[in-house]
Amino acid sequence: MGKDSKAMKQKGQLLSFVPTGEYYFTKGVKAFHRRDLKKAEKYFQRAMHLEPGEPMIVCQLAIVQSELGEYQQSNRLLHLVLEELDENMAECHYFLANNYAHLGLFRDAFRHANLYIELNEDGEFAEDASDLLELLTMEAEEMDEDYYEEDDLIVKQEEARNHLESGEFPKAIEIFQEVIEEYPEYWSAYNNLALAYFYLGETVKARDILNDVLEQNPGNLHALCNALVFAHYQGQEKEGQDLKDSLEKIHPIHVEHQFKLGATFALVGEYELAYRWLKKLQKTGFEGDGAFYYWLSHASYFTGRENTARNAWKKVLEFSPEKEGMEPWADKPGVKFEAQVSAILNQLNSDYPEERLFALFLTSVSAKKKEILAAETSTDKMTEMEKSYLAYVASGKLSSKEEEVKGAHETAKLLYDHHQPIGKNEAGVYIMWFSVFEQAAEAGYDFKNKKAWAAAVDYLWDKLRNIKTSKAAVAKKYGLSVSTLSKYINLANEFLQEEDSI
Repeated sequence: MGKDSKAMKQKGQLLSFVPTGEYYFTKGVKAFHRRDLKKAEKYFQRAMHLEPGEPMIVCQLAIVQSELGEYQQSNRLLHLVLEELDENMAECHYFLANNYAHLGLFRDAFRHANLYIELNEDGEFAEDASDLLELLTMEAEEMDEDYYEEDDLIVKQEEARNHLESGEFPKAIEIFQEVIEEYPEYWSAYNNLALAYFYLGETVKARDILNDVLEQNPGNLHALCNALVFAHYQGQEKEGQDLKDSLEKIHPIHVEHQFKLGATFALVGEYELAYRWLKKLQKTGFEGDGAFYYWLSHASYFTGRENTARNAWKKVLEFSPEKEGMEPWADKPGVKFEAQVSAILNQLNSDYPEERLFALFLTSVSAKKKEILAAETSTDKMTEMEKSYLAYVASGKLSSKEEEVKGAHETAKLLYDHHQPIGKNEAGVYIMWFSVFEQAAEAGYDFKNKKAWAAAVDYLWDKLRNIKTSKAAVAKKYGLSVSTLSKYINLANEFLQEEDSI
């Protein structure tokens, strides 16, 4: 060792160096000043991963994403800063104003530019914000009111779609119905409303909506695609084949239609057709969202293109980290709603009691139960019964007065024996059960015959979806007599009708 011992010690100290968020943040700033935006984004993402609660890092990443034209992603981060990390970072309002202006959402741009000036009249971007307001005012004078109505329409449609994707179907239905009332020829809202009803198991209502769209707007691609999905899930092979043959001959020009076609083919298992459209979009430079890469990954994987599938899945996780474990090659049970922490947390805060009860049940069967229970969630909207259910999920203990909660949970567990993992198509049976439960509990019914309640809801859910079944088959499935099943079907049906009339 001798004379080299000191040098060796110094080298050892250097090798023990662990990069921090600040280290990557500094590298990101340097890359940003060099206008190497992709590298800057990479460094800021790494810094945010190491220090997720640091608002300055999140804001800087949002600025870079805005420069790259990734306005929606940038907005998500800016809202995260203002709503969760530091509400006093007024500059986020200025950046939001710019992003919304680029997206054509001028009303939101105007609102955030004004907010910035109100909060920071002499701020660094005050002059720029004033210039933006002047430009927006000039634009407004040239636009008629219909343009701003369309602005509001886009925001409402996006909000409803987020509820739909999170499994909050009643809330999505409520907003889509508002949109349709205001814009009776906005066919996209009708198509999404049909999807929401279908996921709830109300297939006749969903079909009627699609038929109405196709009657008034023949050849509507989204309605035809949704009709194919409905036929696929209901096992209507001839109708499904006819629709698939028709859609295979269509060659849409619009990017949105090409994506819808590709995603639909993937959803019904026609992966080669799906890959053809989705890969074509990617080759033309289409910068899709998480849903685009989700279907591209599935279509690629199931057509033997594993490298493309894995690269696409990396993009999925950038948009939706909670989808980890839901890869097309992951042959695991329970990788749908049970694994989606953010979706469950959203539903716990739903305005609808049946959705909150469903979220509590999902928590109980989730492999991420501890993570969900550890999250900070408000119980303000919960009834006393729901709070008891939450306590039961957390501890497994109930007082003797709360046996109805245990009955509700164990009935849902019986349904889970037959309907898992829980995706959009399975969620409806649970929401139906908790709707029945809520009404029955209020009416003073007990839930000792859990098999009968579960069987009745299972039977009614199949009937709602036009799936052929018989009382004898369902009774046998749950180990009941047909007479007992019939009694509980009548009870459950009464409570569902009462709910519809509220």
